[in-house]
Amino acid sequence: MNLSLKIWRQKNANSEGKFQQYDVQGISEDMSFLEMFDVLNERLINEGDTPVAFDHDCREGICGMCSMYINGQPHGPGKNVTTCQLHMRSFKDGDTITVEPWRAKAFPIVKDLAVNRSAFDRIISAGGYVSVNTGNAQDANSLPIAKDNADDAFMAAACIGCGACVAACVNSSAMLFTSAKISQLALLPQGQAERAMRAEKMVAQMDTEGFGACSVTGACEAECPKGISLENIARMNREYYGAVLSSK
Repeated sequence: MNLSLKIWRQKNANSEGKFQQYDVQGISEDMSFLEMFDVLNERLINEGDTPVAFDHDCREGICGMCSMYINGQPHGPGKNVTTCQLHMRSFKDGDTITVEPWRAKAFPIVKDLAVNRSAFDRIISAGGYVSVNTGNAQDANSLPIAKDNADDAFMAAACIGCGACVAACVNSSAMLFTSAKISQLALLPQGQAERAMRAEKMVAQMDTEGFGACSVTGACEAECPKGISLENIARMNREYYGAVLSSK
């Protein structure tokens, strides 16, 4: 495959960026999108040019680092896949592919396609943990958990914090991410002791970071590579308002 790439290049957070066009030849349809970028960067390095900066780690759809807008869509055209899981057979020979970083005030650009998503870390630090002494690990059957709760908690815990929900939202809202982290603990016995505090603090931190409000368009769920449900946002709202009312 021969492709034309329009890639956002930006030296750092304080400099102006622009699209730069690159042509790549001989790309296998079995390559992942990031492997195609490796081919481009190897060529740029050999030519004495600066390679394109982008985040990556596991390349198995687990770490959530490979955050890119591809033709205006977070993680590209694939359904329930991250950028590293997107294969070049999703495109056609001769295609022009536009690649950009996440666009959100709370995700400032570091360089090229790499953005700073530490805002998510601070939301987690605000309350996305269990700090009470839960004791040693118990036998699974000694701590009964309703099957529905266990399933919902597991699905919420699948969130990898990639930020596609923020990138897809017209308001750059982090409600889907935050609600997934609140939900997974609110549904389990170990998370009950700090349940109210957790909801209040994590929502407050989310607002402090500058994320926008949720307008329930559903774009976040549609673009989430792990299929995190909007039901988590409804649960987070119940948790938050319940906590606020109970504290008065």
